[in-house]
Amino acid sequence: MQAILSWLDHRTGYRAALDALLFTTIPGGAKWRYVWGTTLLFGVFVQFVTGFFLWTAYSPSAQTAWESTYFIQHEILGGWLLRGIHHFCAQVMVILLAIHLIQVIVSGAYKAPREVNFWLGLALLMLILGSAFTGYLLPWDQRGYMATTVASSIAGSTPVVGSYVQQLLLGGSTLGNHTLTRFFSLHAGLLPLLLLVVISLHVIVGRRHGLQTAGADRSKDASYFPDQFLRDAVACLGVMVVTIILCVWNGTGAHGGAHLGPPADLTAPFDAARPEWYFLFLFQFLHFFSGGTEVIGSQIVPGMVLGIVALMPFIAQWKFGHRFNITFVFTVLACIIGLMSLALFNDFATDPKVNPHYAKAVAFQAAVSDSNMRAERAVELAKIQGIGPEGAAALVRRDAKVQGGALFSRHCATCHAYNGHDGTGRALKSAAVAADLGQFGTRAWMVGMLTKPADDLYFGLTRNGKFDGKAVGTRFTEGSMATWVKDNVNSGKLTADDVKAIAEFLVSLSGEHVEEPLADKALAEKGKALFGEGTDAAPESCFSCHKFKSEDAYFKDLGDSGDSGPDLTAYASSRWLTDFIKNPGHKQFYGEDNAMVPFQGKLTDEELDQIVVWMLKRWARPPAK
Repeated sequence: MQAILSWLDHRTGYRAALDALLFTTIPGGAKWRYVWGTTLLFGVFVQFVTGFFLWTAYSPSAQTAWESTYFIQHEILGGWLLRGIHHFCAQVMVILLAIHLIQVIVSGAYKAPREVNFWLGLALLMLILGSAFTGYLLPWDQRGYMATTVASSIAGSTPVVGSYVQQLLLGGSTLGNHTLTRFFSLHAGLLPLLLLVVISLHVIVGRRHGLQTAGADRSKDASYFPDQFLRDAVACLGVMVVTIILCVWNGTGAHGGAHLGPPADLTAPFDAARPEWYFLFLFQFLHFFSGGTEVIGSQIVPGMVLGIVALMPFIAQWKFGHRFNITFVFTVLACIIGLMSLALFNDFATDPKVNPHYAKAVAFQAAVSDSNMRAERAVELAKIQGIGPEGAAALVRRDAKVQGGALFSRHCATCHAYNGHDGTGRALKSAAVAADLGQFGTRAWMVGMLTKPADDLYFGLTRNGKFDGKAVGTRFTEGSMATWVKDNVNSGKLTADDVKAIAEFLVSLSGEHVEEPLADKALAEKGKALFGEGTDAAPESCFSCHKFKSEDAYFKDLGDSGDSGPDLTAYASSRWLTDFIKNPGHKQFYGEDNAMVPFQGKLTDEELDQIVVWMLKRWARPPAK
């Protein structure tokens, strides 16, 4: 072995290089506080390794970026862990870089003759933040897409050259394929190259001047190996352990690692656009500027802060310059932490007693919940249907589970609620004036309509509504249905079992609501008789008011049904719902008593189908295990 190594050393001189690396002198001996630079270098190494393997499976285009990220996360063995390490190690690096910078300033290691090395460290900070910013868009999910849109608009606010900077950044006027290819070429090409150059220069210049140690702490000098080497190795192991813990914090497998939001879609509502946590302070700071002054908060003030930091080697030459620098950097750190805390408070404090912006916090959390639902649904659809050439965004755009709630919010929530919200989990923008449709088509809905139609969940709120400029008033709360319930149900002429049987029969007319068990045949038969003929005590049956067409011999023998109430043929089925939403004022339904806007021509057939499928929960589902 010695002969081989000696031969190799004679040809390469590796022993001298290894000695220079491992046996350099550490002033004052090994210290734990010297590990931060090495851990940062280790983080860069981890990013290069994981980034390379992610690169082998990633495809940067608007139809393939999210899809290839999904493939990494859900299909490649261990892909979730690989992506998680890359994502969270980048975040850990930001903290390590901040600690290293503060340590350099506090210890005075930025003073002459180390100014150039200090500036190289600042360049390293900018490159790492730039890498984080460009990498944020690459999964092409909704959060990254919207955050980059906001960031590019900030760049566009630069005086004189803003529009040119924005076009150069995006490769056009909006985010698209060119944006992805530019960000990817920066993230995986130019920025890593510059990182290597700057790190190399930083190490070379740093070795030239040696470590800066506190004057009062000078124990015996020692070589880097083995004591400081061991400390650095343990610290790097700690960085890796923290990164792995963050990866598995929310689980393992496809649900672990870095979060993947829904596919980017400009047409989808998204009120939760936020940058990563290390840019959150700037996001909050911009709230203090408006009316064209955003450039002050986004560029002028940060530029001045960075300029002062860059001038610290010269400021330190003054009598109290070093103290000023230390005070300044900790003041900036306190402001950053304060702004980040304020941003988090504004987003998550939903108590109106402590947060004057609690309504925005509620809306933000609802938007996050909606985004998570869309993300889970996108993955589910990819597994059920596969991803075609149009991309995953098209799958989500056509999906009733996702789009039904959004359409309900847009077209129906001005009057109706859906389990108390607007269909997407957000609060209603105005008070409901019609029935809450969250339970429509279920047994609970049928029983409620048969026992308390004037309740606020059903017709009760219509008393506050208007139609064609006229108040609805008591048209429904004291109408024929409410009167029938009062005379036959509330009076006790029909028992609770009778009501349950009629509800079971009504459920059997549709049988399409996915979350409702199929109707009990025996109970439905009893309900059919009560529906058609009532009882001796309550002879005024449902059939005497409601239109009902059936091939059933029983109903044919009863003769013609009444026509004062809506047609209940196939009640609560997809066909009934579709016809009703198109024209509730048709004589088949409410006729002259109608107080609902018709949507014939206001919704496309596809949109109408999505709402109906969503209300009946009949969207595509994975096969039962």
